[in-house]
Amino acid sequence: MRTWIRHRAAILALFLLALAVVAGGVWRFGYGQALDQLARRGEADLALAADRLTAQLQRYQELAVLLSEHPYLVALSWGQGDVGTAKALLLEAADKTAALDLVYAAADGRVITSAHGRFEQDGRINGAPYFERALQGALGAHHEVDPRFGRRAFYFASPNFGPDGRVSGVLIVVVDIENVEENWRGDRPAVFFVDDAGEVFISNRSELLFWQRRGGDVGLVPPEGYAPPFVQFFRAGHELWRLDWGPYLPKRGIHIVQDLPVIEMRGEALVDVAPALRLAGLQAAAVGAAMMVFGLFLWQAIERRRVLAEANAVLEERVEERTAELSETNIALRHEITEREEAEAALKKAQADLVQAGKLSALGQMSAGISHELNQPLMAIQSFAENGARFMERGKPEKAEENLGKIAQMATRMARIIKNLRAFARNESEPMGKVDLVSVINQAVELTEPRVRQAGVILHWDADQAPQGVFALGGEVRLGQVFVNLINNAVDAMADAPRKQIEISLEVGPRLSVAVRDTGPGIAEPDRIFDPFYSTKAVGSSEGMGLGLSISYGLVQSFGGNIRGTNAPDGGAVFTVELDYWKEDKVA
Repeated sequence: MRTWIRHRAAILALFLLALAVVAGGVWRFGYGQALDQLARRGEADLALAADRLTAQLQRYQELAVLLSEHPYLVALSWGQGDVGTAKALLLEAADKTAALDLVYAAADGRVITSAHGRFEQDGRINGAPYFERALQGALGAHHEVDPRFGRRAFYFASPNFGPDGRVSGVLIVVVDIENVEENWRGDRPAVFFVDDAGEVFISNRSELLFWQRRGGDVGLVPPEGYAPPFVQFFRAGHELWRLDWGPYLPKRGIHIVQDLPVIEMRGEALVDVAPALRLAGLQAAAVGAAMMVFGLFLWQAIERRRVLAEANAVLEERVEERTAELSETNIALRHEITEREEAEAALKKAQADLVQAGKLSALGQMSAGISHELNQPLMAIQSFAENGARFMERGKPEKAEENLGKIAQMATRMARIIKNLRAFARNESEPMGKVDLVSVINQAVELTEPRVRQAGVILHWDADQAPQGVFALGGEVRLGQVFVNLINNAVDAMADAPRKQIEISLEVGPRLSVAVRDTGPGIAEPDRIFDPFYSTKAVGSSEGMGLGLSISYGLVQSFGGNIRGTNAPDGGAVFTVELDYWKEDKVA
């Protein structure tokens, strides 16, 4: 036992070591891959931010170049123009471009006019780097915090030349850097632009403005106060900074650099590596979890094999004992299955016999009327035959032919009655299928017509007004028995009613619905109306045993339909049969 425990401890230690090595390797590889993706995305974001900055500044640069040659400004250089007109021109340009100011100065540094008048207070701008550069015939550019506005400003100075080829005047466009930053402040990643002096002059993080890179340092320090924590390290070929510079800067980020010689600055970005850490952690956790699950299954397999080996001996001893018991149980189950199959077969036969008995019972109730229906045409046939013979004797063949036609009509009527009787009485064993519901109701009405007429009942069923081509799912004979039972029950219920009337209606909706309504006394106990042997007729009555509605209920249920009986609000009972459409004729 102790040996097995030692083995398990060694296996567990080796597994945990392998788990740590594999998970660590996956984390390292996944972290490197994620850093590569973040670096590529950061480079693209930095390039986009740099392009956006240079494009915005270039717009003011082009403004300086294009507007410096304006006739109003050139005329001022020679003392011929109107200062007010030129000032209005500069003010209009400043308003349209959101420039901080536009200034026009003479070659000697004297400020002639400006859009907002701030530079006119100083009078001269000699010595400004951008102005001195413009005096040399080139486009001057410079940036600093402008003391006149108290804002960070970028200057573009464009010269215009006189007829002698010398610089006669300089147009300076002063750009408000805060206005340039406004559209991308707070965007990700953190981007800042450092000038040649190592100072952050433009950034989408205001807390980094005017931070400086002193000497050969890599990180940045604020212009005042202590330097916050900063560590530079490399991972997977990328320069990473660990810092604590504020809530809107990453705690750990990839440092990306792009030179911008056009504006004499260097763009830098800090891309947060937290997503890469999360992704690498998730990958390592997933691999670790998979290994844990595999190890657990392997451990369970080993334990199960050991336990099975121990239990196998015990099971083999019990198998022989249980075999005899199972054999006896198997024999008993087979006997029980056989008995249940026989009982089920007997039940099905009894149900079929009960349905057939219901048909015969209905035929018994209708026998007197049907006999009358058959006897009447037989007597008419005899009479027409005798009359036809006499007409032949008298030499009136046309009269004899007329009587023969009437005999043929009577024979057709009798054949139809007998056909309906034979169809109704046969024991249908065919599966459910397509049934013409209007035809089935017509047959049921024809079968019960003698009994209905004998009982003095008026039956309303207009087959011509009913929806045509309506096919239900069911059995034609069994469905006909349902409607015969409902009509016969309605006739029995109205035996003592002052008004005897049956109304049959067919409605087409989500399901086919046939309603049989009478004007009898109604249903005393609607909840029991479909119970077997339940009847409202007198005990010992020969009119039925209370099985008609129970049989009908079972038949409709076998079709997947429903039958219910209710009392009409104005008296009488209403039996409704709901059936499914035949599958090819279902309404949408």
